[in-house]
Amino acid sequence: MNPYESIAAAASPEEARTALRVQRRRIFYRLLVIFTLLVLVFGAVGFFYARHWTRQAMHDALPQLDGAISMSGLSAPVSVQRDGHGVPHLRASSLDDLVIAQGYVTAQDRLWQMDALRRHAAGNLAEILGAPLLEHDRAQRTLQIRAAADRALATLPADQLHLLERYAAGVNASIADQSAHLPLEFRLLRYVPAPWTPRDSLLIGLVMFQDLTNSFPQELNREALTARLPSHLVGDLYPVGSWRDHPPAQPLVDLTAPQQDIPDIPLDESQTRLRRPALPTASPEDLLALQQILKNPVCDGCFAGSNDWVVSGAHTATGKPLLSNDMHLAHNIPGIWYEADLEAPAPSGDLHVSGVSLPGVPFIIVGHNAHVAWGFTNLGAEVQDVYVEHIRGSGDTMEYQTHDSAWHAVIHQQEIIHVKGAKDVVLDVPATQHGGVNTPVISGIFPSEKRSLSLRWTIYDPANISPSFLAVDTATDGAGLISAFSSFGGPAQNLVYADDQGHIGYHAVGKIPIRGNIVTPSPISPVPADALDPAQDWVGTIPYDNLPQATDPPNGILATANARVTSDDYPYPITLNWAAPYRNERIWKVLTARAAETKDHLTAADMLALQTDVYSDVDHVIAQRLAYALDHTTKAEFTTEKVAAKRLHQAADLLRDWNGNVEADAAAPAIVVATRAALWPLLLDPQFTSQPGTKSDLQPGVRRTGAALYTWGNKSYAEEWLIMHTPSRWLPPAYSCWDDFLTAAVSKALADSHAPADLSRWHYGEFRPINIEHPIYSQSPILQRVLGLPTSPGPQPQSGDDVTVKQVGHSFGPSERFTADLSELDNSTLNLVLGESSNPLSVWFMDQWPAWYHGTTFPLPFSHAAVDAATTHTLTLTPK
Repeated sequence: MNPYESIAAAASPEEARTALRVQRRRIFYRLLVIFTLLVLVFGAVGFFYARHWTRQAMHDALPQLDGAISMSGLSAPVSVQRDGHGVPHLRASSLDDLVIAQGYVTAQDRLWQMDALRRHAAGNLAEILGAPLLEHDRAQRTLQIRAAADRALATLPADQLHLLERYAAGVNASIADQSAHLPLEFRLLRYVPAPWTPRDSLLIGLVMFQDLTNSFPQELNREALTARLPSHLVGDLYPVGSWRDHPPAQPLVDLTAPQQDIPDIPLDESQTRLRRPALPTASPEDLLALQQILKNPVCDGCFAGSNDWVVSGAHTATGKPLLSNDMHLAHNIPGIWYEADLEAPAPSGDLHVSGVSLPGVPFIIVGHNAHVAWGFTNLGAEVQDVYVEHIRGSGDTMEYQTHDSAWHAVIHQQEIIHVKGAKDVVLDVPATQHGGVNTPVISGIFPSEKRSLSLRWTIYDPANISPSFLAVDTATDGAGLISAFSSFGGPAQNLVYADDQGHIGYHAVGKIPIRGNIVTPSPISPVPADALDPAQDWVGTIPYDNLPQATDPPNGILATANARVTSDDYPYPITLNWAAPYRNERIWKVLTARAAETKDHLTAADMLALQTDVYSDVDHVIAQRLAYALDHTTKAEFTTEKVAAKRLHQAADLLRDWNGNVEADAAAPAIVVATRAALWPLLLDPQFTSQPGTKSDLQPGVRRTGAALYTWGNKSYAEEWLIMHTPSRWLPPAYSCWDDFLTAAVSKALADSHAPADLSRWHYGEFRPINIEHPIYSQSPILQRVLGLPTSPGPQPQSGDDVTVKQVGHSFGPSERFTADLSELDNSTLNLVLGESSNPLSVWFMDQWPAWYHGTTFPLPFSHAAVDAATTHTLTLTPK
């Protein structure tokens, strides 16, 4: 008898039905428990299997570090000695063998990064990441970066092409050796890397070119913003220079002397007089979307920024120069730079050079050889112009007009974008020609754009793409280094150098267009220019010998930090948009003050201390002004409400007592930085309207976009000027005086930032932390749990801000810190942000992070004795 029959026999019908329901419920719950347990068991098994699989995949992808590997293309063995931080020291008996080995070893540690960077440049990311990257690829294809690489490759000198082919051979040998155990990123995304080609190395170089020279969005932002603001305000927003500037070739000035007050007039009257943009402009919605699209998915937020300086032996403890360089770029995992030490005979003299390389490109970009050291900051030269073209017809019948009133057929470039999990997208990119060079029509990036906008850019001229640093790496003195850069096409840089003979120098390098007339160049147009305007034609480039420069200055100091490097009488326009002057000013102040102390000669430790300096003069000045405003506000809402008044009084006390150091545990810098961020929407958004004479083109969700479109390098100086001079033309109508307005800005900043009730507990470092994320692993919390090991440092409080020498942001900052000691090169130092490896299981994945974060550094061994002493692993690459 089964259980149901026994229940029915032992009870009344009603009782039997009740008992039966209870029994069924018990069985259901029993089955549910069993099913849940099975799910948990299978889930746990699946989780641990996934962890084992990913760990094993990462373990298998670790490179061979010892023993020997045979590879094709070598003529003799190459020694690869790894030091304690995994830095490869390569010694080869020929230049060809060295370049092959550099490609092989770099790909051992950075293969997926190299592949992702070439895909980013070429507009091929949607092929592996799917539809979310389609707009990015569409923009890159429209900008014709891959086409620029192809044109440059076709005209590359034979010796340079040969070196790129040797490098590609090394990368491909590494790809072949890794084919059975590719880095985890390839396996997760289910694809294999294509063979490396010389074009790919050019694409990697163009990634850096784009990050450092992509100014056309700012030109369009300025056009849209100034068209919607009262014209008498525009001059205040776009300063070209300031009293804080210190060009490197400028005679020694006393930066500690009091400065005269600047009159209450527009910051730059020449900018006020410029014509108001023609109507209509690009729509704000399109421009804001472009800001997101053009973010580098592999190097999000990359933009120009860096410090470099050099001090002569007259001011150093050793009597020989010291040179320091920290290049500010977006942080990512892995970092953009790869350390290496290269040695081999070369046609132009023996090559032995150490420093940082760009993964995917041969040779060393910044570092030192046996005789000379060098570093860069971005010059910020204007090497892009947007033209408004005159086009008629459509499709294959499209024509564009030139100065002579002639009409010419528009050139069409077809681009096919492969999209993972979706159909291919076919894109037609029209182009005009200016100066015999294709200028793509970029209007397709902007869905609402009615005009035909074309982009002229120095990368579209193949002569400006110069991939080889061989001549630089083999220079024997400062003069030879300057000569080696004479053919450098860009991106335009500020170069500082020192040699072992004791010479120091500065020279701007790169091809910078001259517009209008060689003898009397035209000013750079801050907004899109009419394509038929001869004043904006490119008629040549600034002669190399006429670029800003200085050699062995009497004061023994040279420094640049992206700020203005030209004097008022310099004849060639370089840019309107210099970076803010504060970092450069601080570097000059510190170095000149120390140089004046004859008993206190500078050391490498002093260089590192300056690289990590977090004093901000402008934040300090603004803090005092805000404290005054809080003390003198007349606004009732801030003076009668007890809680608000008490909080603002505390803010004033914190600001008043602050020493200007943007420390992680301080409250005052959090108040200042938050207020600076709150200020611009309060100033600009009320003034930002639809264009005069048109219907409002601002959708409700983006009506307040004035502050978002204000992207100017010298923005923080404009900010300081407005706060300190309080011009009545900028005071919003709701406020009777600037003290009330600044108090409202502080109040809004505290509210928007969710500051604690007790402001003394508000720590700047937690308010503005650093957070470096892996482009793949960070996208999935489940994947991070499966991996079960650190794949990033995680959010960390940090000191410094956008105007301190240690210039930092949420995912931005010094990408390396380098100091060369010309008295003894083995005493030089260098450290990256994270490490050499991109593999989380490698001991060199994040081994350099503690030093970067805490402001310490590592020796950079150079001599054979120092390298041998530091070696932990030795691999020999042998001919196959």
